[in-house]
Amino acid sequence: MTEIEHPDVSRRGSFVARSQLLSTDDVARALRRMAHEILERNNHDERLVVIGLQTGGVAFAKQLTDELNRIGTSSVPLGSLDVAFYRDDLSLNPIRDASTTSIPVDLNGRTVILVDDVLFTGRTIRAALNALAEWGRPTSIQLVVMVDRGHRELPIRPDFVGKNLPTSHSEAIVATLDGVWIGSEERP
Repeated sequence: MTEIEHPDVSRRGSFVARSQLLSTDDVARALRRMAHEILERNNHDERLVVIGLQTGGVAFAKQLTDELNRIGTSSVPLGSLDVAFYRDDLSLNPIRDASTTSIPVDLNGRTVILVDDVLFTGRTIRAALNALAEWGRPTSIQLVVMVDRGHRELPIRPDFVGKNLPTSHSEAIVATLDGVWIGSEERP
């Protein structure tokens, strides 16, 4: 089995890949498709802003923004959001070093395209919604995820999905621009 570095290794453990589900080309194709869907749904709105969640969503947000800027008619700003201090599981998981939050524009009246790598319970997205509220009042927030693996604990649903991959609770998913793998996590 192959061991893969995961951004949250310090908090979670190591990931042992069982199999690759999406290749680099599959991920790129999904991002292109979602960019077209976003522009179609939003009528090529000039008020879009893409915000990637630290750490998993940032790389996907950058690629998605590049694609939106390539096919769209206006430049879409890109930001990043760290939700560590907004999580509801701080007592269970110690806070890692804080990542950077960078919101390049006023969110009031904007359509925020919130990007993450994997949607599981929905708790990270809930934290992100709380964090975004401190940066303004967007007209709408639309959720983009590369992988939706199910098992929601909160009533949160993505607007754009790269791939639906139902999993068991014991399985783990790692999604990067290089591909998507399913496997298990080994705790230290």
